[in-house]
Amino acid sequence: MATIYTYWISTALLALLYLTSAFMYLMKGNWVRQALADLGYPAYFVPFMIVVKVLGPAAILLHVNVALSDLAYAGMLYHLLLAALAHVAVRKPSAALPAVIGLALLITSFVTQNAAREIPSPYALAAMF
Repeated sequence: MATIYTYWISTALLALLYLTSAFMYLMKGNWVRQALADLGYPAYFVPFMIVVKVLGPAAILLHVNVALSDLAYAGMLYHLLLAALAHVAVRKPSAALPAVIGLALLITSFVTQNAAREIPSPYALAAMF
């Protein structure tokens, strides 16, 4: 039972992190474009990232298809790793804290997902070993 609560809390917090970020990308577009430019990324990433930051958590929360959910976990893993590394590369490691927190939530959610789902992910078992 504790595993189920751990899954839903970590997944809800991860989705909140991503949806809050997508909302910020929408509301503070110029600031986000400048922040991405400071990290060396082009401004045209912003609309793409808004879509990704909404669809990723939706795929995990809705769990319509196990493969789609696992693909969303993988995409979010790469996104969070690259975000953290981008901040470290420009010598702003404290700015990587949200990405590190997101990674911890993502790993917790992924490892505990089978306890809360009817159709288990074959990859979550492999991640535990």
